[in-house]
Amino acid sequence: MSRVYNFSAGPSMLPEEVLKKAADEMLDYKGSGQSVMEMSHRSKVFKSIIDEAESLFRELLKIPDNYKVLFLQGGASTQFAAIPLNFMNGSGKADFIITGQWAKKAYQEASRYGNARIVASSADKTFTYLPKTKPEDFDPEADYAYICVNNTIYGTCYREIPDVGSIPLIGDISSSFMSEPVDVSKFAVLYGGAQKNIGPAGLTVVIVREDMLGKARDITPTMLNYAVHAENGSMYNTPPCYAIYMCKNVLEWIKEQGGLEKMKELNEKKAKILYDFLDSSKMFRGTVVKEDRSLMNVPFVTDSDELNKKFIAEAEEAGFVNLKGHRTVGGMRASIYNAMPIEGVRKLVDFMAKFEADNA
Repeated sequence: MSRVYNFSAGPSMLPEEVLKKAADEMLDYKGSGQSVMEMSHRSKVFKSIIDEAESLFRELLKIPDNYKVLFLQGGASTQFAAIPLNFMNGSGKADFIITGQWAKKAYQEASRYGNARIVASSADKTFTYLPKTKPEDFDPEADYAYICVNNTIYGTCYREIPDVGSIPLIGDISSSFMSEPVDVSKFAVLYGGAQKNIGPAGLTVVIVREDMLGKARDITPTMLNYAVHAENGSMYNTPPCYAIYMCKNVLEWIKEQGGLEKMKELNEKKAKILYDFLDSSKMFRGTVVKEDRSLMNVPFVTDSDELNKKFIAEAEEAGFVNLKGHRTVGGMRASIYNAMPIEGVRKLVDFMAKFEADNA
């Protein structure tokens, strides 16, 4: 059976080497006589897995010692409530830059617990750009400022993290997590779902500065209290064991490839191949302003809904799957995460060129 090129925004493709390793270890993980799916999360063998996963995160991201790494469940969307419950408890204010659906949902959830304020938004142009902000735009009394670093649906990404002054910055980094180096110290909290670049769905990683912990409201559910998870080493309850194991394997693969600098180099090459074609095509065009383009998620369209539908159908027949764009954007979207090989992007561009010639 031949594998397709999977351009899904998530859950997304995983490195074949990681999948093969997981298959080899499915029945017997390192001589333990059991699958990781079966073993107790309290066992020494699983403790070694989660410890190694954390160690790899710290090494690859150069995470400072005064940050905790939490392995949680509930997806990034659960953090929309956990964040205000844990941190919106000083002035009861928080500032948001709305650059897409996920930042908007985080803002709406925070509005349930305090005074959430929109500092800037790109909704006026369907989130096709990132609004510019200055430190003085943010309320110095705010408990935190919030951004979505990479916008999966709309294909924008911060190349430079906005300066929010002295208030803590919180970032959803789900769809660019571990795709390039990040200065963790610029954030008070960084978090993301694993199902884009670092593993299967079911695991959410939260990196939180220690001084942010211990401020949760009394009404905060125990399972949403970051301090509880930090104090218990992400073992307050049964963690998503197999997802953590897969994440560890992906992090090992990233290290073997040369780390995050190498990932960035490869991702820039892949994105350039696709963006260069879109910029030269007479049929296809990207939807995002050039300066804010994501390396991970590339939305593009033709001028015809019928052509869009025809392209998606024929692409799937040719082995390029999950190219349909999000319903709020339409057209197509190619998510080219770490595991997408350069060959896959080149072949997609070749297919697009042929489709354009055949349908001119």
